[in-house]
Amino acid sequence: LKINLECEIISVRLTLVDKRLDPVKVTGVEISPDPVVSGKAATFKITGSTDEDISGGEVVISVSLFGVHIHTETHDLCDESSCPIAPGTFVLSHSQTLPSITPPGTYTLKMTIKDKNGGRLTCISFKFKITLFSTVSAS
Repeated sequence: LKINLECEIISVRLTLVDKRLDPVKVTGVEISPDPVVSGKAATFKITGSTDEDISGGEVVISVSLFGVHIHTETHDLCDESSCPIAPGTFVLSHSQTLPSITPPGTYTLKMTIKDKNGGRLTCISFKFKITLFSTVSAS
């Protein structure tokens, strides 16, 4: 586990232990399909927990390739999860179809979740792969 000053860097394959004081603790990341396929739908599910009520906010997603920022988007937290979020565990789910021209490679996704007043709830960063073709054969 690596920690930097901005966000916690996690491996998709490892359970995360968050040592920060953020109100939201991320416990897992699931990507489907893995690897992501250019031109196909992909779903990112973030599992987390909180000790406080969260009535709204935003999710800021920033993507980079080879250390170069290439894309940022912002979503309403309540569109990505059921609001209000009660204390306990919750799942944030984001689905998106990447353009078919998306180049293959290992990307870094940084996700910051903010409350409705703009205060940081958590920030995570993880790597994911994009391929041109699915590596799973049809049955």
